[in-house]
Amino acid sequence: MTDVLSTTAQPAVPGRPSVPAFAVISGEQVQRALSGREKQLVELVETAYRLHGAGDSVNPPSYFLRFPDRPSARIIALPASIGGPVRVDGLKWISSFPENVSHGLPRASAVLILNDHDTGYPFACLESSIISATRTAASAALAADWLSRHRTRPRRVGFFGTGLIARYIHTFLTGTGWSFDTVGVHDVSRDSADGFRGYLRQSGTTAQVTVHDRAEDLVRESDLVVFATVAGEPHVTDPAWFTHNPLVLHVSLRDLAPEILLGSANFVDDVEHCLKADTSPHLVEQRTGNRDFLNGTLNDVMLGRAAPPTDRPVVFSPFGLGVLDLVVGKYVYDEVARAGDLRLIDDFFHDLRRHG
Repeated sequence: MTDVLSTTAQPAVPGRPSVPAFAVISGEQVQRALSGREKQLVELVETAYRLHGAGDSVNPPSYFLRFPDRPSARIIALPASIGGPVRVDGLKWISSFPENVSHGLPRASAVLILNDHDTGYPFACLESSIISATRTAASAALAADWLSRHRTRPRRVGFFGTGLIARYIHTFLTGTGWSFDTVGVHDVSRDSADGFRGYLRQSGTTAQVTVHDRAEDLVRESDLVVFATVAGEPHVTDPAWFTHNPLVLHVSLRDLAPEILLGSANFVDDVEHCLKADTSPHLVEQRTGNRDFLNGTLNDVMLGRAAPPTDRPVVFSPFGLGVLDLVVGKYVYDEVARAGDLRLIDDFFHDLRRHG
């Protein structure tokens, strides 16, 4: 492996595509490229949503690899392609093994493969748990901004679930100009809730931080509620908790019972992706036989084709699109390349002569 910047694995011939060099980008390099750039990354994710909404992307269904002997675990493949100024194809391969947490390991691990637009050759493999958390948090911050533009901006935020994703979402909210008077915290694990409270204190927040023992108290005392759990089925079932009409970032997708969504205004990132795999919106569709409960996509809001009401809870349920991973991953690659820090694998592509 060499730490040099190169663009091809063989001499380029004018007018003829060449094989790109193959780079491996570590989690430390990813984090260094992304740290402190929340506003820029939210703008990048907004660009990706607009390109996707305009049809300048390919984002097929995700593929779930499940295991009969490990029913709580899964590995998901998210293939995608995006055009515009990014012009890159690729695949995120992300595992979710909840049992890791009890062993002191993060639940999720991931890699991202980037493929060259012209030749299809993969040119980079990036550690992607940080990229995945970043694009999720940037999407949540973007949605919070657009969905609150016609209502009083929330000053009380509550985090239901206090793992890595919650931490990244808080970082992106504060990094894009949000400030809060109070921060509520609730988790089924008291240790996790206390750990998140410790993170909040270290972050320098001036907000009052409260760990709620009861989920109901967290929801009722928050104007912006972030669901970031590993729930596999709805566990919040009482619409009365939401009568104060909060903005809800339903990032973990399976927390809310159909009754709550039916009493809310509902926005998603992509209709076809979100209404499958027994997500809460999918359960509503199965119950009602239609999609009338949906008010639109986030892109519809950004284009002015849909507006969140102020007299109901507003719920954003993002499935998480592979195109977001691509734009963030390509951004990381370009930053590392500009710094001259690409770690290239010599002769990764070896037998390149068609007939030997």
